[in-house]
Amino acid sequence: MNKNIRNFSIIAHIDHGKSTLSDRMLEVTNTIEKRKMKDQVLDNMELERERGITIKMQPVRMQHKIDGQQYIFNLIDTPGHIDFSYEVSRAIKAVEGSVLLVDATQGVQAQTLSVLEMAKNAGLVIVPAATKVDSPLARVDEVKLEIAELINCDPDDVIGVSGKTGENVEELLRLIAKKVPPPTEVSDKHTKALVFDFKYDNHKGVVVYVRMISGSIKKNDKLIFRVSGEKFICLETGIFSPDEKPKDSLEEGEIGYIVTGIKKPGVATVGDTITMEKDPSPALSGYERPRPVVWASIFPESQDDFDVLKQALNRLRLSDSSISYEEESSGTLGRGFRIGLLGMLHLEIVTERLKREFNISLVVTTPSITYKVINKSGEEEWIYSPIKFPDDGSVKEIYEPWATVNIITPSSYLPNIMPMLYDHEAEIGDSESFGDGRSRVLINLPLRELMRNFFDELKSVSSGYASISYEINEMRKADVVRMDLLVADDVVPAFSTVVSRRKVQDEAEKSVAKLTSILPRQQIAVKIQAKALGRIISSETLKAFRKDVTGYLYGGDVTRKMKLLEKQKKGKKKMQKTAKVNIPEDVFVKMMRRGSGN
Repeated sequence: MNKNIRNFSIIAHIDHGKSTLSDRMLEVTNTIEKRKMKDQVLDNMELERERGITIKMQPVRMQHKIDGQQYIFNLIDTPGHIDFSYEVSRAIKAVEGSVLLVDATQGVQAQTLSVLEMAKNAGLVIVPAATKVDSPLARVDEVKLEIAELINCDPDDVIGVSGKTGENVEELLRLIAKKVPPPTEVSDKHTKALVFDFKYDNHKGVVVYVRMISGSIKKNDKLIFRVSGEKFICLETGIFSPDEKPKDSLEEGEIGYIVTGIKKPGVATVGDTITMEKDPSPALSGYERPRPVVWASIFPESQDDFDVLKQALNRLRLSDSSISYEEESSGTLGRGFRIGLLGMLHLEIVTERLKREFNISLVVTTPSITYKVINKSGEEEWIYSPIKFPDDGSVKEIYEPWATVNIITPSSYLPNIMPMLYDHEAEIGDSESFGDGRSRVLINLPLRELMRNFFDELKSVSSGYASISYEINEMRKADVVRMDLLVADDVVPAFSTVVSRRKVQDEAEKSVAKLTSILPRQQIAVKIQAKALGRIISSETLKAFRKDVTGYLYGGDVTRKMKLLEKQKKGKKKMQKTAKVNIPEDVFVKMMRRGSGN
């Protein structure tokens, strides 16, 4: 085994400069020529470039000479948003060390604590670094002290770097080579490769991303997935440079890819172990399955596209293993799928990818969490979709998940944040000073409220300075009811939500007003209502278009105008009974983001 291999990841809060630092590392190591460099070079998706965030972790292999020694650096660039923490957990299991990156202009944030805890639990060596030290707003010494207190080290051990200018990037690589240990040599020489990610290629089939734990794999080896039991012949092995680059074999300690040639879904799974078919070894411990946080139903706008949507979800599942879905049907919307996701941003990304990559027009229902409902006969049922939530009179007890939330904010914004927390039914726990005029607040609140525009509101009241991380804990009793929106007297299932009983009137008025403002005017007047607790509790009318049918007249008897207006009135009355209200796709998307209940 090559003792000069260093496998590491970069972990940080969102927007702390991971991708920019990765770009400079690729430049310093000459992995990519300067003329081919571009910003966010490891972010392959168009959506990642548009939003300026990393969604999908991306491995890359760099070679660099330090003090006369040639090192192989296998970097896994990870997302920073809390919705994609499952990607981070998988990357952490494939490496021996992590660079903990903290923005010198912002300091330690809530998600920094969360990902650091994951890295510590995995036993990784932590290399601390403060980035953006070139910024005039940087508080380098204070942030170094914060990091030092966090990981119990000397502030002088925290290196200051700049992903923008490349300052100290070479020195950071030197630190990684010095501090991060090489892969541990395994006494068991059975071939074992841990699958930490995979993708689907139309020509190559399933391409698995692996960390070689022991042994080696080369082209034409007969292999087997230990969990699924699927056998295959290795068609190609290679490394990421950062594009896929074929290599004769993958050796112990290396990170690379294996082309399986398998073209059927459900064979490869994240956390599976690949071994030799003739001499299989026991499977590695693998990964914990991701737990869906929010659920939403998606339907094709045209039922003719149902099979296309099914194929698209199968394909998307190959590049995002945290998605779970199952088929469902609605009397109004037809056949579709109920999908489980890791958060609201994850839902937005998945629906946007389905539209862009597979050209499908979708109807997306309002996202919901999972409720445990006990009806009056004592039967227990798990409810994932608001439209299936039982009527108020048939329920004995309802339970919902709660979350523990860690908020870090400048202390001056606490007076703005506290009313927002009470509005979201939060139980406020301990608070403490977090250094440099910042406070750390621990709260508990219903997961339903956390998904009700909580992130956006917190950013708004704190001018973008507050950050949060959360974890889901116990189920508690809930006092919630189902609220339906009716358009022209018909319930639109996609707009149904589950809301707090004490807020139902306020939520109804907001939802009706929102839908009235974004629904395009029709040829008829459209009544928009909210129904809950067995009655209509809010109502507005969207006025109809009115064509000027007398505009072409120029003088003459006034009775001519009266006849035309009467004819128009009769036509409108007839249309009111038969016309169907058209709800465009973008209305569903805007209502999904309205934050008026889950």
